[in-house]
Amino acid sequence: MRLNKIQEPLLQFGRGVAICPRVGITQYDVYDTLIPGRREKINVGAVGTSECLEKLGNWLKICSEPIAGVSSNIQLHPDFCGFNKENGFKAEFAYFDNLTRSLANSDIKTIKNIKNRDERVNAAIDLYYRNIEFLVRHRNVDVVVCIIPTEIFSIISKESTLHSESEEKIEDNSEEILELNFRRSLKARTMHFGKPLQLVREITLQTNVKTQQDDATKAWNFCTALYYKANRTVPWKLITNPDRPSICYAGIGFYRSRDRKTLHTSIAQVFDELGNGVILRGVPIELLNKKDRVPHLSEEQAFNLLKRALAEYETALNTSPGRIVLHKSSNYTEGELEGFRQATKDMRVRSADFVTIQDASIRLIRNGIYPPYRGMHIELDKENHILYTRGFVEQYRTYPGKYIPQPLEIKIVESDESPNIICSEILGLSKMNWNNTQFDRKYPITIECARKVGEIMKYIPEHEDPQISYSFYM
Repeated sequence: MRLNKIQEPLLQFGRGVAICPRVGITQYDVYDTLIPGRREKINVGAVGTSECLEKLGNWLKICSEPIAGVSSNIQLHPDFCGFNKENGFKAEFAYFDNLTRSLANSDIKTIKNIKNRDERVNAAIDLYYRNIEFLVRHRNVDVVVCIIPTEIFSIISKESTLHSESEEKIEDNSEEILELNFRRSLKARTMHFGKPLQLVREITLQTNVKTQQDDATKAWNFCTALYYKANRTVPWKLITNPDRPSICYAGIGFYRSRDRKTLHTSIAQVFDELGNGVILRGVPIELLNKKDRVPHLSEEQAFNLLKRALAEYETALNTSPGRIVLHKSSNYTEGELEGFRQATKDMRVRSADFVTIQDASIRLIRNGIYPPYRGMHIELDKENHILYTRGFVEQYRTYPGKYIPQPLEIKIVESDESPNIICSEILGLSKMNWNNTQFDRKYPITIECARKVGEIMKYIPEHEDPQISYSFYM
């Protein structure tokens, strides 16, 4: 057994590198300022009550200027740089009355009076859908913000139950019932319009709310997510070695249809070091072993899925990867491995790494007040490893979590790279979710994206082609 600490991966921004997205954007601008033709003005459409639309306008105005952080820990809660053309994002939001659609109070009242929950949620989805459709068909909008009024949030949404106080898990083992989810269903139903949605609660648009994040942190996360969705380029990217082959990262997950009768594969974001990439929906599969609740692909299914993914990668990015890194949240069968090997061979990918990422069943502690460092890597043997993606963060000078962090169990099934490089990449990929600018995420984006995609994909009809960009699922 060997113990070592992986240095925090650096991120590339427009004019320099940094560990933290918030510091990098503030000091060096977003990465895509290097890309010609990027949008500097983002047209924000919005749907909500008249009062909600007014609150969104006020919040966007507040976000256009710097916002002071309120915490004594400036590393963890830095000032927000302001969303404008002069500072980090080098862009501005355009928000006008003709880009909005106001919901009538009578429509809200009608929804509130519906007794059956599914009928109530469907009515709300229909109401938002009609107004989103008008905006994307008749107005020049880049992204649509859907504001959920406080008076109906609790009766149409289950979102508050999704973020419990317990430690996040890689798989949800609870029995999912046939229940209509407002957020997921609305995103799936409007996906064919080709405009990403940003759903926010009315209370999120208010300032100095004790039950919410501080305003600077809230502005960082809100503006970065909105910017990524509208621009569909990248605020930051991983540092890459130009002397090494180009890398394609992919994550495979599984999701059940809403009636739980069909099991699908969800090959999540297949992307390069920039974060550019595609999302694919796999074919329906059957459990190879009825007694085994863990789904697996047959050799043919594995071959077809990865070959199609690599082909889509080549089409979308106009290049073939020199190396494929495949992350999976369940163990590989020999049939899956053989199918994946053949796919990489057929697509002329010279190097491949097949890795399983799961929640570890152990937790470690170290002497002192804080838990182990983020980046702590324990090599049990050549194949089995423990990696802390959450823990004491030197950049923050603290551990920002509430519980003793649970490490990841990394099993390197087959690889052409060293375990240290593979674990370093996993740590780096945990910083590539543009929905949150606090960089110490627990899971790499390959695994996190697979889960998010599956949540929404189950609401998309089989005959409809899903969007390929992660901006439609986050």
